[in-house]
Amino acid sequence: MAKKIPLRQCVGCGEMKGKKDMLRILKTAENDISLDITGKKNGRGAYVCRSRECLQQARKNKGLERSFKMKIPGEVYDTLEGEFEKLEAE
Repeated sequence: MAKKIPLRQCVGCGEMKGKKDMLRILKTAENDISLDITGKKNGRGAYVCRSRECLQQARKNKGLERSFKMKIPGEVYDTLEGEFEKLEAE
């Protein structure tokens, strides 16, 4: 029997993709928001495709704010975009 691939929905484009093909954005108990590269940290996770366009779309459509049920300041998105750039450069 084929192993079931866990699917997650992108908060930017809304597409369903395999968990491995996406990046997890994490909200900790202290309401800190960061990129969870391992995908195993404790906290509430929201997934976004590995493209900057999807992150910008999530910012526009407030996808992360809905997922985490809280207001997200612009500088958090700027930090996430910076972390995205580092990943793309690798």
